[in-house]
Amino acid sequence: MHFLIRSIVVFALLLTVSSFSNPSEAEALRPVESKSETVAADSVGTIQSLVTFANKHLHIPYRSGGTSKKGFDCSGFVRYCFNKLNITLPHSSAAQAEHGETIDIDDAKPGDLIFFKGESSKSSRIGHVGIITEVAPGYVKFIHSAWKGGIRYDLLNASYYHKRFVAVKRLVAM
Repeated sequence: MHFLIRSIVVFALLLTVSSFSNPSEAEALRPVESKSETVAADSVGTIQSLVTFANKHLHIPYRSGGTSKKGFDCSGFVRYCFNKLNITLPHSSAAQAEHGETIDIDDAKPGDLIFFKGESSKSSRIGHVGIITEVAPGYVKFIHSAWKGGIRYDLLNASYYHKRFVAVKRLVAM
């Protein structure tokens, strides 16, 4: 049954893709099929486009509930960036964590989402999200909208984030 549904979705995407005159437009149009699947795309170009787009928003202020260049909250920023890829996500970090494929931190790549507990490291509830921009052994850099500083970079190995780390999710197939 799952194979049949996937085949129908792929066929529909092929019909949609064939209607574009510019192949790059077609590559960017990949809807999320379900909460547990990733989007198939030209991963290098798509991920680079996502990270470049996110980087252009550095220093935009934090705004609770914000979803625009006037100000973003964390999930609003992630949602805004993924909309550029025609991937629609909910406006809640906890709800965004229900999408994509869970990835081991050692296998994380740029473009993956990184999730954290909220204000308390003792909480089990997801309350923050960012987009991974760089990865090396023992090193994960991400961009996010933080209460202090707005859109900025941080590192997973910083004590504050390391204690609150929950998961990495992949929405775009690598």
